[in-house]
Amino acid sequence: MSSDQEYVHILEHLYEKSLILHDESMWHPVLAFYFMDALAHIDYTVGLMAYHYKSPRVMMTGEYLRCRVDQEKLGDRPKFPAFITWLKKEHPEKYAGLPTLWRRIYDEEDEARYISFRIVFDRTSREPVLPHIYRSLIEELFDAEFLKSLYNDASLAMLFEEFRVKA
Repeated sequence: MSSDQEYVHILEHLYEKSLILHDESMWHPVLAFYFMDALAHIDYTVGLMAYHYKSPRVMMTGEYLRCRVDQEKLGDRPKFPAFITWLKKEHPEKYAGLPTLWRRIYDEEDEARYISFRIVFDRTSREPVLPHIYRSLIEELFDAEFLKSLYNDASLAMLFEEFRVKA
């Protein structure tokens, strides 16, 4: 098993990232919500590996995620999982370019889920997800092309609007 310090480095890697070159206020609101949601789940899951579950850091993130459960039900946000399924069927090339975390968590055929706010890829495994996997998840979420697709007038946002109208 990896040392706790390796997971601390993953959290440092996450918090060294910046959106300074982006204006999130111009992102599609549903996509922006799920982007931040993914980051919060990474923070919580890795935080549990790096720190004691009763550490203030882990407890604060857990409280934040509890609030997000209600926020997830507002507006068009509940349509997001079905949107990912629709992308997989109707736009497989766009689906393939999504971050792994979105593809795994919201794919109905994949067993990966958020369980008690933790990222769980294999429900039968007792082994922790290795640190390099989290690093990859973070890198995908901060990929420049992916971030560009979140803007209201960009490809992913326009596909969400197309889906929303049809749904």
